[in-house]
Amino acid sequence: MTGDDSDTDYGAKGTAGTVVAGDGGTDEATDGDAIPPEPAGETALLLDTMLGKLATYLRMCGYDAAYAGERAVEADDDVLALAHTEGRVLVTRDRELAARAERSQLLSTREVTEQLRELRRSGFDLELSDEPARCSACNGPLERVDRTEPTPDYAPETHEETVWRCRNCGQHFWKGSHWDDVAGTLDDL
Repeated sequence: MTGDDSDTDYGAKGTAGTVVAGDGGTDEATDGDAIPPEPAGETALLLDTMLGKLATYLRMCGYDAAYAGERAVEADDDVLALAHTEGRVLVTRDRELAARAERSQLLSTREVTEQLRELRRSGFDLELSDEPARCSACNGPLERVDRTEPTPDYAPETHEETVWRCRNCGQHFWKGSHWDDVAGTLDDL
């Protein structure tokens, strides 16, 4: 696999869909089939190293979206082992890798907005929640910062705006212009 090139569209088009390969077989899904039978917060995903930008969007939609690149996992066998061990649906553009996974979502496009469209057509819930749940930087769980706690210089004061903090990396988040930009992108799907 290569590094993250999800923001470059080379015009590659193919058949995308849900692939289930737990029995060694491959079944292409139709647009009506959905891999995530549970709500976003209950569907754990593993995105391969080609889908780093997509991971940010999925995290903002509440998905537990691990990114193989952040885990320093690049070899196909290691990606498959991680997906299996953690019970994650593998999201990939690699047809052979998808076919080998127990549960996977195969994407055909390179550009993140088109990838989001593919996921929505496959049944993924791509809406921002009122209460953010996942850190867009590291995928850690977020907690609301108490109104009496100070915030870093880059974040608004908690008495002015609701602020969340990642329990893992400590980064602070609030619903600012980036939140609005992501909401606009999702609305345009």
